[in-house]
Amino acid sequence: MPQTGSHDDGSPLRTEFDFELPHGYVDAAGTVHRRGAMRLATARDELSPLIDQRVRENPAYLGVVLLSLVITRLGTVTDIHAGVVEGLFATDLAYLQDFYRRINGLDSGHGAVACPSCGTSFAVPGSVAGGRLGEA
Repeated sequence: MPQTGSHDDGSPLRTEFDFELPHGYVDAAGTVHRRGAMRLATARDELSPLIDQRVRENPAYLGVVLLSLVITRLGTVTDIHAGVVEGLFATDLAYLQDFYRRINGLDSGHGAVACPSCGTSFAVPGSVAGGRLGEA
């Protein structure tokens, strides 16, 4: 259950955010689920996947485990686990990774990259610069 509270100024603290996937999750019955909700991540959410054996064997799996912890529903699916996230289309996974970064304030809006040929550094949008979830 999402936490509720208020900021110092008395305004409510929003902890859950609705989203709509570009393609949608297709369940075993063939039903497409596009609308869902994601809650803000806690420190525990960021840390607990680090001891998950799947993440230790394959660090790229961190994003899958992390998203499975913070997505609260996907259409009528409420039991969100790594298998559900694994079943998403690549476009939907990328969308959710970006959404996670935005709602948790981890998207700086830009990143720095260097040209592999000449070494010149320049700024690009944060979504282009990349970075996996949990690597803030």
